[in-house]
Amino acid sequence: MDVKTYPEFTTHYPLLIKACLKRPLTQYPDDIAIVYRNDAGQYFRFTWRQWHERTCQLAHALKKLGVQTGGAFQPGDRVATMALNHHRHMENIYATTCTGAVSHPINMRLSMDHMAYTITHAEDKVIFIDDSILPLLEALYDRIKSKVEAFVYMSDKPGLPKTKVQPLYDYEELIKDQPKTYDWPDFSEDTYAVLYYTTGTTGLPKGVMYTHRQVLLQTLYSAAAMSMRVRLPDDPLPPNVAVPMVNVPLFHIHAWGAPFHLVFSAARMVFPGRFMPQSFCELVQNEKVNSAGLVPTMLAMLLEYPDVNKYDLSSLKQIGIGGGALPLGLKLKAEKLFPSMRAGSGYGMTETLAGVIAASIKRNMVDWPQEKLDQIMVKTGTPSAAIDARVVDENAKDVPHDNQTIGEIVLRGHWIMEQYFKEPERTATSWRDGWFHTGDAAKVDEDGYIIIADRITDVIRSGSEMVPTVLLENLTCGADFVLEATYVGVPDDIWGEVPMAMVKLVPGTTNKEEDVLTYLQAEGVDKGKITKWMLPVYVLFTDDIPRTSVGKYDKIAIRKRLKEYMSKAKRVRKAGS
Repeated sequence: MDVKTYPEFTTHYPLLIKACLKRPLTQYPDDIAIVYRNDAGQYFRFTWRQWHERTCQLAHALKKLGVQTGGAFQPGDRVATMALNHHRHMENIYATTCTGAVSHPINMRLSMDHMAYTITHAEDKVIFIDDSILPLLEALYDRIKSKVEAFVYMSDKPGLPKTKVQPLYDYEELIKDQPKTYDWPDFSEDTYAVLYYTTGTTGLPKGVMYTHRQVLLQTLYSAAAMSMRVRLPDDPLPPNVAVPMVNVPLFHIHAWGAPFHLVFSAARMVFPGRFMPQSFCELVQNEKVNSAGLVPTMLAMLLEYPDVNKYDLSSLKQIGIGGGALPLGLKLKAEKLFPSMRAGSGYGMTETLAGVIAASIKRNMVDWPQEKLDQIMVKTGTPSAAIDARVVDENAKDVPHDNQTIGEIVLRGHWIMEQYFKEPERTATSWRDGWFHTGDAAKVDEDGYIIIADRITDVIRSGSEMVPTVLLENLTCGADFVLEATYVGVPDDIWGEVPMAMVKLVPGTTNKEEDVLTYLQAEGVDKGKITKWMLPVYVLFTDDIPRTSVGKYDKIAIRKRLKEYMSKAKRVRKAGS
């Protein structure tokens, strides 16, 4: 007798983002889901039930706007956002992805040319825009109006502004009469959910799409990894309710995947709008925030904030650093300011959806002295669960675990990007021999920890040797008088390139350029961390260190102004000496 089975609801049941959306609604419908403070200081609070109802209303509105869904490896319409971090942005992400369309957060810190390119290349059908960002859209409008069919205006104030941007809809008016329930559909888990663009530092930005399967697997593995984290003897127990502050912009890989893993875990999400030290401190104090994601620049801004000690920040237990290496000196300065907090680093990129390598303590290390543990937590780390990561030489062979030999990080795994959107040639350059080549230079230590050395293109080549700038940056930031530091190669007739340090001093310090050299000699050369020929030949004290849209040091912008910077820099030693 033939028995009817239903594999579509068991073995073939699709992995969809709506699984994240449903969990807090069934478990904690009346708990606070989102706390949003706007730039004017107004607070908005939504329970999971309220936020879900608004998301359902937006899903109906998207349908009325003509947004079409996709299928397996066939992208639906792209719904873009030009917005800060707030509840409407989160509603948009879920209403878009859970109906089968594609969420595209536009990086508003790109150049005008690159923003226009990403919008037209993505073929965005609808753009949701914050009131404060409308002037930027107006400047772009003539370049994109033939491609985008509708614009939706998001504001905490009622009404629409006078603008040339048309057709323009008011967000709250658009959703207010829509039903508060929605029958979230089933579809192939290989339906594309999100589209991100790289920052375009080496050419035009590249688009990367990820499927529901990839996003949900990354979310689930991240949750599993958190439960397996090794605890130190004095570590506090994890809180029953996580209260993270989402400072990383949602346009940056959706804030490293925050909308998905935070909703899945039913965390109480705190959104500050724009990041400012004062609002950060007020929100930590008032909302008892216990974790935050920051880029190194944000952490440095907090250290510079003169009123930081006026606030009770004792609830803050964890800071995750991404978007750039975490120098040991910056970590120690931050933990001195926030004694109950611990900072750690990780590694990811647009092409990896979220972090794929992270610093963590191993079981055999729990009794190590704090100094050694601090050094572990600023290493890039070990591969995340379900990610294969190697560091290979030019012949695709693994480099020795000697903490010296530099190679390139290569990856593969469930949520490593499959291909660049509409870019087969660039895809072929990155995927070789079954591995995704990141372009990031690294070494591996004796314990198996990967340590980022540089972008392959940023390594300083002095004579026949390679000078890894990240190593020098991290070491320099250990000085008490240094707040931030970066290194670039400058031309030299004999050596080809020699290192120049660009240093931002801690406010109030009166150190000289030679003090950088003295510190690096004592803490670097004399202790065997670097060799003498790696020492900077030039040192520039400056508050003007260019950064990319995601907070990394912008080496391309620095090189474009190299003559200007060199004219202000001081030569502190003779090259080769």
